[in-house]
Amino acid sequence: MCMCFAHRRKVYGPNIIDVPVKPYFTLLVEEVLNPFYIFQILSIALWMAETYYYYAACILFISFISIAVSLYQTRKQSVTLRNMVKLTVKVQVCRDTGEEEMVNSQDLVPGDCIVIPSNGLLMPCDATLLTGECMVNESMLTGESIPVLKTTLPDLDLTYSIDEHKRHTLFCGTQVIQSKNYISEDPVMAVVIRTGYCTAKGDLVSSILYPKPLGFKFYKDAIKFIIFLGLLALIGDIYSVVILVQKKVPVSRLLLRALDLITIIVPPALPAAMTVGTIYAQNRLKKNGIFCISPPRINLCGKLKLICFDKTGTLTEEGLDIWGVVPVESNVFQPIIHEPRHLPDNPLLRTLATCHSISLIGNSLIGDPLDLKMLESIGWDLKENVTEADSIAAFGTRVLAVIQPPPMEEQPYDTKQEIVVGILRRFPFASSLQRMSVLTKRPGSLPTEAYLKGAPEMVASLCLKESVPTDFSEMLRHYARDGYRVLGLAYKVLSPDIFILFSLNRSYVESEMTFLGFLIMRNVLKAETKPVIISLKQANFQTVMVTGDNMLTALNVARNCGMIDLKDRVIFASASPPTYDKPASLKFILADPIPDQQNGTEETWSQSYHLALNGRSFAVVLEYFPNLLPKVSHRAYFAIYCVGMCGDGANDCGALKAADAGISLSEAEASVASSFTSKINNIECVPILIREGRASLVTSFGIFKYMAMYSLIQFVCVLILYSINSNLGDWQYLFFDLAVTTTIAIFMGRTEPTKELVPQRPLGSLIKVPILGSLVLQTLVIRFILCVCFTASRFVPINVTSTNTNYLPNYENTVLFCVTGFQYLILATVLSKGQPFRKPLYSNGTYLCLLYFLSYICLNGRITLGMCYGEIAGTNLPPTIWEYCIPVLLWVPFPSSFLLCCLVFADISIVLHYKVFKRLSLLLVLLVITPLLLGEMRCNGWSICNRRNFT
Repeated sequence: MCMCFAHRRKVYGPNIIDVPVKPYFTLLVEEVLNPFYIFQILSIALWMAETYYYYAACILFISFISIAVSLYQTRKQSVTLRNMVKLTVKVQVCRDTGEEEMVNSQDLVPGDCIVIPSNGLLMPCDATLLTGECMVNESMLTGESIPVLKTTLPDLDLTYSIDEHKRHTLFCGTQVIQSKNYISEDPVMAVVIRTGYCTAKGDLVSSILYPKPLGFKFYKDAIKFIIFLGLLALIGDIYSVVILVQKKVPVSRLLLRALDLITIIVPPALPAAMTVGTIYAQNRLKKNGIFCISPPRINLCGKLKLICFDKTGTLTEEGLDIWGVVPVESNVFQPIIHEPRHLPDNPLLRTLATCHSISLIGNSLIGDPLDLKMLESIGWDLKENVTEADSIAAFGTRVLAVIQPPPMEEQPYDTKQEIVVGILRRFPFASSLQRMSVLTKRPGSLPTEAYLKGAPEMVASLCLKESVPTDFSEMLRHYARDGYRVLGLAYKVLSPDIFILFSLNRSYVESEMTFLGFLIMRNVLKAETKPVIISLKQANFQTVMVTGDNMLTALNVARNCGMIDLKDRVIFASASPPTYDKPASLKFILADPIPDQQNGTEETWSQSYHLALNGRSFAVVLEYFPNLLPKVSHRAYFAIYCVGMCGDGANDCGALKAADAGISLSEAEASVASSFTSKINNIECVPILIREGRASLVTSFGIFKYMAMYSLIQFVCVLILYSINSNLGDWQYLFFDLAVTTTIAIFMGRTEPTKELVPQRPLGSLIKVPILGSLVLQTLVIRFILCVCFTASRFVPINVTSTNTNYLPNYENTVLFCVTGFQYLILATVLSKGQPFRKPLYSNGTYLCLLYFLSYICLNGRITLGMCYGEIAGTNLPPTIWEYCIPVLLWVPFPSSFLLCCLVFADISIVLHYKVFKRLSLLLVLLVITPLLLGEMRCNGWSICNRRNFT
């Protein structure tokens, strides 16, 4: 035994989900080796060599603070995650010799048999039940808050599959609420199958530590865009080298100038700036009760085009109302009975009383809402605390639970029941099987019976043909078309030998049964469903219902919620796989009868068609008729459709994980099944998430384009100054990079999304002709303004005999500084795109105040020239210069750049829309006029030392 355990321990290792927490020094080395910080360090060294001491010191200080905060947050998150996932409990293990010992959960290995206490356990591993059954809360995994019943493996000789036998598996991290053994007094046993990172909890932790990379085109284009900027830097380097060589600049200085261009055009803060919009969106989602474990997927939500919805519990209420039962007698359907409590003592009544997975925890009944409603409709009670002696005396064996009728005085006068029923075994519901069943026993020598409920077609296929009414399909279609949820009911008399019952397999029990009738339930839509579906359709979203219910019932719900218009036609596709004598077949059936064309009613029908098919037919179509439907496994399908899925996590975990954006309606803040979890228990969370995703995506685009244009404008500005062997000053770089760019990038993303969804979708690609062309056009605008200044008739060239290496101060520097400063503000205004995805610019009060403040700084002569030349004040400038400079400085760049940005960056409709154009124009005028009204723009307030002269 010891050698076997030691060997397994050597193979599988300890049962630990160890989240690595690196020391600060290791984190520091990894952080500094990041390409961003390597580039930053080299840039600081370059700036120091160029005597930009103030600017280099500020960037160094900011980088130091950034690294310190990053190290602290990274280590704190690692420690927090490790403490959250750390789980060490004492577990009772049964050894091969029959001995039991208490071991630490870290010592568990696959193959160990563990005891599940009756009062529950927080599972430290994945284990499969060998005996008994457990009620488990799996909200951490699925987002479903309703406890799930786990039962013993039906056949221990079968090959275990985690997917096929998940109803018999206890997953790591889930809470076992209680356990029971229905055969003996022995405790519930389970065998360990997975430990450590191989468990379901380990999978969740791995997804947090190593998230799956997103194939989002926006991020790929961002890398290409940076490469494009790098190529521009190379061209600029070649140009600057040629110009500076002609001016006989020393090689050392020439090299520094060329390298400086690279630090200008490739903004190192670009990756961080692009996450600003996502951070704001995540905080707003959290306030709305929507939690996200993968923030990059927020931007992906902005590109959603196809939204899939689960039906029960998502579009409709979780709890169904019992409409009635339709009994079958002598192979004929009887009239519906709306009060099941009036049923006589027969198999149909006992099916309603026993065929469920309800459990008693404390004094409360816990289970599926459908089961609770079914038991409530007949008024019977469930009792679990039955002693072994009483159980054996009444039923001849131990039972899971006893179902007893209500007291005689509470029963209907026309039907009186006194006989109780004991539940011996349960075969829980499985979505793949579409059914569940139980084995029951009545006291005394009465026979043992099996009861079954499930999808009507499935139940009918398991029943004797002579017991199924001939009008089965018509009756089912009648109720399903009216929107009712229909379940089929059946039963079977088994051997009276009690001990044989516990060895029967499920396939035998659920065969050759007798059909009993239908259970009819009303599937009530949630109040929020229809308005949300209508708003999504108006915004040109394609909505799809994914459900395991009857297709006619789903069709009725789809029509009632507005997913399918009343005049639209629906086609049912039924496909069958090939057999040895028949090829694969595909049939199309019109759900609604075609109106009589002779009566002239054909025009009332729409020309729109909707396709409805079940999972089995869908699989056949994909395999044997690939030309009819796009293969969902093909990448091109996902390139066209960005898919979202909203469900409650009950039976739709696979769809939630497969979708680009899975939204689980759950009280938990995170689940392994989906990227998003919503505490809003209806689909109102879907448009909220889409709006935030669109706003975040537009913000990311705006900031990206702003940072790129900022770099290019400064790049051109410096190239022009290189042509006169000059450059920007230390304080000028500091002002542009920190006071302007950083603050604008931070506050631009605070604009909230609009309240309405619109049909348009934001762009998802950066590599487009308008965006790349705008860079060239903006460059031409700036170059044109400078050429006007340089070619003025009163312009006098620079005094080349100056000993100042930068020829500072000079008019070119002043004009370029002011013009480019206004260009940044124009870009910040126009790229803060509002409608249709975000609220208008003026709704972001903080950002608006920032723009006013920066415009005031740029137009204040004393402050501006102080930054130009490192002085707070200087000599007075003759007022004649502003007769020339003010028109060029203000009125030419503003309208030209504004119209260019609107036409290229924003939608062209923004210019054509008079109201929007008027508001933006007024805003830009105010940005110029307000500082003038403050009295700071006085000609004698501007100071400059004359190196160039306007005579």
